[in-house]
Amino acid sequence: MNKIQTLNNISPVGLDKLSREGYEVASEMTNPDAVLVRSAKMHELEIGSNLKAVGRAGAGVNNIPLDKMSEKGVAVFNAPGANANAVKELVISSMLLASRNICQAWDYVNGLPLQNLKTAIEDGKKNYAGSELPGKTLGIVGLGAIGVQIANAAYALGMKVIGFDPSITINSAWKLSADVEQALSIDELFTQSDFVSFHVPLIESTKNLLNEERIALLPAGATVLNFARDGIVDETALIIALEAGKVKYYVTDFPIDDKKNHERVIALPHLGASTAEAEDNCAVMVVNQVKDYLENGNILNSVNFPEAKMPRAGKFRLAITHKNIPNMVGQISTILADAGINIIDMLNKSREEVAYTLVDIECEVSDIVVDNLKQVEGILSIRSL
Repeated sequence: MNKIQTLNNISPVGLDKLSREGYEVASEMTNPDAVLVRSAKMHELEIGSNLKAVGRAGAGVNNIPLDKMSEKGVAVFNAPGANANAVKELVISSMLLASRNICQAWDYVNGLPLQNLKTAIEDGKKNYAGSELPGKTLGIVGLGAIGVQIANAAYALGMKVIGFDPSITINSAWKLSADVEQALSIDELFTQSDFVSFHVPLIESTKNLLNEERIALLPAGATVLNFARDGIVDETALIIALEAGKVKYYVTDFPIDDKKNHERVIALPHLGASTAEAEDNCAVMVVNQVKDYLENGNILNSVNFPEAKMPRAGKFRLAITHKNIPNMVGQISTILADAGINIIDMLNKSREEVAYTLVDIECEVSDIVVDNLKQVEGILSIRSL
């Protein structure tokens, strides 16, 4: 029986996929086969000897120690695109909040005395006159599942949309409207954008991606939207630009200090994926991926392992995680051949330092053969499925 530990509340719609015989699901258990997590910090969590997979019911994996998991042969999955519509809607609504000064106008009305309310409203509304989105330019940094949906929606609203993503996938490119223009550099994107929205992971190369020098490239009165990660924007430099009038608004889903109180900051409590639909979608996607890995060894949407999917061709399957070094497949094949085991089908994939091999065979592998495989230098984990 596979033991699944949940570190956060995972949508029951996803957990229902594990309700059949063969899975035990609980928030408290020792040495689970897999962990399902949303935002819980796993960096200090002890990795048990049985752990085979971690499923993040969301996109970002900053709360998971990827290097440690890879060293232990543990596959980490996420759910890219499952929350894309939720984030898209929030970004579009945030552009409307900023362009129409809605938050500030709301605060103004809430602060008015009831006496002569109608007159006060009419006298004050001129201070909150805004602008419309059609004809404005939205620059999107990162054209993954979320960025593509935002680009298409903004274009449908009449905006000019430009994007920058040197690593755009073929799948994303197919989904992107042909009317979305390509920026040849991130600096070129900033010079043209009335609104800038970030949709990239927080890694060393994206930390303070929007800094003092690049803020200077923005058109006067631009709005900056950060629904990616805290750390993408140099907020100290941005506050200076807000106070100088260079930037009109900063809309962020990651308020971290007293900058949230600035009159030109619209700070939200990390609402990007906080919809019932997004939580259901993320849970279903990641549970299906973890299940397929535990039952069949297939890998889809792993952030540290290569993608590997092979239809079953034999009665038994070996799933072998190993270092990406020469002659690993040769040594695996030799050990199986010496044991008189015929290989029906084989798949080998690699990703940076990690490699993964699926081997379909007709007969069950003995403990002796498994032990011989484990003796091969570079083998990280072996499972017989």
